[in-house]
Amino acid sequence: MGFRSDFIEGADAGASRHLEGWLSECLDVWQAGRRGLKLVRICKTAKQMIMNRRLRVTALGFWALVSIVLICSCSTAEEPLNPANCTYRIINTYPHDQEAFTQGLVFHDGSLYESTGLKGSSSLRRVDLETGDVLEIHEMPDHLFGEGITIYKDNIVQLTWKANIGYVYDKDSFQLLQTFSYPTEGWGITHDGEQLIMSDGTSILHFLDPETYEETGRIEVLYSGNPVVNLNELEYIRGYIFSNVWLTDNIIIIDPFTGQVEGWIDMHELLSEEDQQGNVNVLNGIAYDSEHDRLFVTGKLWPKLFEIELIPEE
Repeated sequence: MGFRSDFIEGADAGASRHLEGWLSECLDVWQAGRRGLKLVRICKTAKQMIMNRRLRVTALGFWALVSIVLICSCSTAEEPLNPANCTYRIINTYPHDQEAFTQGLVFHDGSLYESTGLKGSSSLRRVDLETGDVLEIHEMPDHLFGEGITIYKDNIVQLTWKANIGYVYDKDSFQLLQTFSYPTEGWGITHDGEQLIMSDGTSILHFLDPETYEETGRIEVLYSGNPVVNLNELEYIRGYIFSNVWLTDNIIIIDPFTGQVEGWIDMHELLSEEDQQGNVNVLNGIAYDSEHDRLFVTGKLWPKLFEIELIPEE
């Protein structure tokens, strides 16, 4: 995976060749090492900076960029994820409201935030992790079907399924601040710190400006060259997009730059036969506690929510 110097507008030819060679060398060295993916992500981040901002690189600018990459490689806030095909191990089990048709799940400041679906039952909730108690709730109008949520800065963004309307709330008070529209169905939503990332039930992920909610780009999610459809609830975790795949027991790990599926998580038999009673529905809901590196999953109308550890398949 080389670094294309033609992405650099107005680059000095010698500097760009030097830049390409330097990054390619780092890529080869670290790929062979114990943490091979670390510099892959850094190099791609540098490339993305150039693509998005069209940096003008001169000989001086080249060394500035090298300095940025070196600083990032030495002082990242989170250890880069090493995606792979995985199974799981249950770390903790928590109660979950079995009346909650989970469509979106977020962990923030010690609490779970959950969006529930079905017309007449859709809501936005703040939930106590340990007890499963609903601490605060905003019930949506009966004609709406709630979908995914994410928290961006001080706001909660919630999608609806077929109404083509998104809702923006104050994170603390749940007061409705504004609405926005989109032309597709709304399924899942997350963000990478700069852009909102939205699924619509197809193989396409849409990137939205978090201030205007206008689409800024899109990628198609592919596995072995084939589109992966039914992308549902999303969570951005350590540089990758995790997505439930509707009607399956799988979570996929997506490279946000290429759309390639870099790993599959087989969640088969997460919910015991004893708990699969009544109206229990499909696996859906991924939340990540970045402060303590905890991963939570649940499903629609499930009686339990799980903290899991990922175990790479051998």
